[in-house]
Amino acid sequence: MPLNRREFTKQSAVAGAGLALTGVVGALATAPEALASDDVEAYGGHDHEHGQGHGHGHRLGYGPLVADPEGILALPAGFTYRVVTRTGVTRLESGEFTPSNHDGTAAFAGPRGTTYLVNNHELKGTRDKWAHPVPLTEGLVYDPAAAGGCTVVEVHRDGTVAEWVGIAGTSTNCAGGSTAWGTWLTGEENSDRAGVNGMTKDHGYIFEVDPRDRRANRDPKPIKAFGRYDHEAVVIDPKRGHAYLTEDASNPNGLLFRWVPPKGFEHGRGKLRTLADDAGVLQAAKCVDSAGRFVDDLSRASRIGTVYGVDWVDVPDRDGRTTPVRKQFTDGQITRARKLEGMWWADGGAYVVSSYARAESPGAAHDGQVWFYDPKRRTLTLKVLLGVNANPDEDGAYDGPDNITVSPYGGLVIAEDGEGVQHLFGATDSGRTYPIARNDLNDSEFAGVTFSPDGDTLFASIQNPGIMVAITGPWRRQPRR
Repeated sequence: MPLNRREFTKQSAVAGAGLALTGVVGALATAPEALASDDVEAYGGHDHEHGQGHGHGHRLGYGPLVADPEGILALPAGFTYRVVTRTGVTRLESGEFTPSNHDGTAAFAGPRGTTYLVNNHELKGTRDKWAHPVPLTEGLVYDPAAAGGCTVVEVHRDGTVAEWVGIAGTSTNCAGGSTAWGTWLTGEENSDRAGVNGMTKDHGYIFEVDPRDRRANRDPKPIKAFGRYDHEAVVIDPKRGHAYLTEDASNPNGLLFRWVPPKGFEHGRGKLRTLADDAGVLQAAKCVDSAGRFVDDLSRASRIGTVYGVDWVDVPDRDGRTTPVRKQFTDGQITRARKLEGMWWADGGAYVVSSYARAESPGAAHDGQVWFYDPKRRTLTLKVLLGVNANPDEDGAYDGPDNITVSPYGGLVIAEDGEGVQHLFGATDSGRTYPIARNDLNDSEFAGVTFSPDGDTLFASIQNPGIMVAITGPWRRQPRR
């Protein structure tokens, strides 16, 4: 049922006031420790409560980054890292080298204090194009021509590591999302059809990988009910069962999707692969502002605290048989955004990233947005806005947010995929930012940012050539102001 204007105006007033829950993020300025004046105005200068410990009087972040003598990762004093996997150096249980191009990752609790990580490998095209594709492990292959897939990394308390293939023969595995039942949903950011670019099967799907049960990963089956397009991230509402999915595409810009499960469907281990290809309903977001006016692109929002009402429009052909999904709508039917990337489910809703907007978008240029979708109110609220980074080669400012996670210490941790210097950085719920790590190796993006289940270790990857690191140190709750 569409939102009426009175309902939306009431809800937007509540949502725009901020969420009083752990991990919620307010405005994000481009420079570390900066707070834009518009941000304070947008939130009325109020202090938003969240969780335990207010942090008043505590310094922000962990201090300046210290250059790494090993030339890999600069960290604040007192923090250390160790390499978990490294392409061309570490090996899988089967003897092959760790595949390259690490991307989206999630961590899961394993037995006896171990941690399982499912790691995407964003490898596009045929296997001959890559020195270290995901090995074609028997029984775990979708398309033997494709180079991508996922590995499962098991990290033991004593620091020893084992790694094996979770799925192979998929293409351009970029982001994804973890589920409440302990699995990883990996998305193909490539929708080549069989017979195109060397592929032998259709691509552009979501697949499920179980880190704890290798048998569950045999005979990979795409979740076609979620649609075929250039997938980025996916999260699932554990209360309502809806899936939310992002699409990274241009000409025209991509869409934010919602999948509504069929009546009586209950999520759980192995349930998604039982779905019919046309199960449930796939829908695209259509936003309106507080005056009820249609919003064509999320780049129209240029102020922290902007709230849009969201309606959902059914996708005519979710498999894009003749026309790509995002091109099946006329202007005015749906709301687009450039580079819809990472998502994270927390605080009863979905955090959604739009990495940047330039000439391909109709609104204001920016270097990153993070929105919060509240399914109860059916609103999108702009929580993070990065202005255009004028000097990306200089250390300090941030641009191009990609993978994100909600920190157990409050706020977000964001992996930078921008121009120039690349960081992991944090953002408090009051809008101040602080550095956590800097890539001292090259200008490759950070990806796969995720905390261990106990919150002691932050895992992240330098995508190229493919290095997963485990960061430990004196983590503490960050101040809100």
